[in-house]
Amino acid sequence: MASISVVIPVLDDSAHLVVCLRALAAQTRQADEIIVVDNGSADDSAAVARSAGARVLHEPVRGIAPANAAGFDAAQGDIIARLDADSIAAPDWLERIEAAFDADPGLAALTGSAVFRDGSPVVNWIGREVYLRWYFWAMGGLLGHPPLFGSNLALRTAVWHEVRDDVHRSDPRMHDDLDLSFQLGPRARVVRDDSLGMTVSSRPFASARSFALRSWRGVVTLAVNRGARRRHAATSAARLLPLARPRG
Repeated sequence: MASISVVIPVLDDSAHLVVCLRALAAQTRQADEIIVVDNGSADDSAAVARSAGARVLHEPVRGIAPANAAGFDAAQGDIIARLDADSIAAPDWLERIEAAFDADPGLAALTGSAVFRDGSPVVNWIGREVYLRWYFWAMGGLLGHPPLFGSNLALRTAVWHEVRDDVHRSDPRMHDDLDLSFQLGPRARVVRDDSLGMTVSSRPFASARSFALRSWRGVVTLAVNRGARRRHAATSAARLLPLARPRG
């Protein structure tokens, strides 16, 4: 039976973190450790994490990429499961992750989609049916396997140690999940499984500015990884699992 470390980067998001940690406490398969990486919060995010029994790390370099890498480096489990402070995992999230890796020794990484919440019905629909569908389709074509979605992913710790020096961990402009997806290479076995139930906040679509920032990070990540994109295109064709409606 594999051990699982859960990594959560956070910056001034204590209210969401309370709910996220409560959902993790209700898992049918408990995490072996929970690591919350505080990226310089001015609120009580670190205190919230400690009160829930999480291990708290402090990453002074601002950005999701540095915070995420710090958490992955510190993980002691066989599998690293990653979600955001505003993610709410279904009760069987970790149980399904464990089962997938136990059943497939060649599996490098696993990812799922999400249902958006707390926005208008139109905004939530656009997030799921337009943004995420386009992300999985377009990036999957470039990568040769499904891209990782940072709010709902897991990978073997051994795989992280193979690529940790290749990710652009000190660049705060990076989409860390997409950057990691490129470093895995086209031959890595990455599976998308939308039975990994997850809901996430629709905050990225709450304003034109926040959506533009997310889009800009994606463009920067693609530009930085242009060499990797050429290698992937030369060595593999896209192979995506059929799309399935995510569970809430």
